[in-house]
Amino acid sequence: MASRFPNADPGFGVYVHWPFCLSKCPYCDFNSHVRAGGVDETRYVAAFRAELAHRAALAPGRVVNSVFFGGGTPSLMKPETVAAILDAIAQNWTLAPDAEITLEANPTSVEAGRFKGYRAAGVNRVSLGVQALNDADLRALGRMHTTAEAMMAVGIASAIFERFSFDLIYARPDQTPEGWRKELTEATRRAGGHLSLYQLTIEPETMFERLVQAGKLKIPAPDVGRALWDVTQEVTTAAGLFNYEISNHAARGQESAHNLLYWRYGEYAGVGPGAHGRLVTPRGRLAQSTERHPEMWLTVVETEGHGLVEEDLLSREEQGDEFLLMGLRLSEGISPARYEAVRGKPLDGARIASLIEDGMIEHAPDGKLRVTTDGFPVLDSVVADLAA
Repeated sequence: MASRFPNADPGFGVYVHWPFCLSKCPYCDFNSHVRAGGVDETRYVAAFRAELAHRAALAPGRVVNSVFFGGGTPSLMKPETVAAILDAIAQNWTLAPDAEITLEANPTSVEAGRFKGYRAAGVNRVSLGVQALNDADLRALGRMHTTAEAMMAVGIASAIFERFSFDLIYARPDQTPEGWRKELTEATRRAGGHLSLYQLTIEPETMFERLVQAGKLKIPAPDVGRALWDVTQEVTTAAGLFNYEISNHAARGQESAHNLLYWRYGEYAGVGPGAHGRLVTPRGRLAQSTERHPEMWLTVVETEGHGLVEEDLLSREEQGDEFLLMGLRLSEGISPARYEAVRGKPLDGARIASLIEDGMIEHAPDGKLRVTTDGFPVLDSVVADLAA
């Protein structure tokens, strides 16, 4: 599959976590918080600057190919805050001239003036959390926008940014394949070359989990979930939006560079409350995570100079497992030779042969190993089998 960086190494990126939202969605298990009294953005900018300097000392001399502002709701930030963080990134590393700089936004926080400010700050791609195209399901998902507001936000994004994407959630309560086909067909008409389509999962310690346990929320049965998956592949393919990753669909050349960096097992610095990172240092590949609570993260950064609370040196076996878990999500698959270089030993030929015989994986023309259409719905078991 063609991509923006078809033959390059995965590259280096920066993930910036902004943990604040207007409200907490009942299905969400992300590190997000509501602060009715507002946020001291000046103080947070200083903390981000400290974090970035700390990561640059661990991983100096990198060229940043992508920056991703995630959350939370980064579109609640002032454009000046985004500009200051991007300036700090450029001061610590080389920011590639064609770097993809993405900011997540919710339709409720989209304003033309604010979006023009983000564009002026350096953002060149936005990802909108639309989630559904009917008002009843938006209310059930705890979203604060309407379908009309979402489509207005899409229109503003398409007018200001060269590239944009939006998310939808499917396998929602009482959703039918016919209803999803109609909704998704409309979404493909409005998409800017990229759609992220996530099957609803009930995450631990969420409001949805409590509702399911109480018998007050019923998600589609597995056979309906599979039918919804099949509709997803059919409609997006017909629209020219190919599933370059299990949940992400794009026109050729419109894939998210930052997402590809993750799935191709690249290197990235994670800054902000609850951010994760993977840095390659003289010690080896480090798995890093920061303090999750925003105010505590501020205190830790101001005291220690960084917000890291976990920093683990990954073994070759752990790296191999991560490489498989991430890379097999891609329709392009993985290079067995690169797996061997990462893991220190080759994949088990007998397991590969067995999975090929079962129709779960196949060899691509370029020699990569990739999951088949039949294998994607049971991807976790395919990865577990190969990694065993």
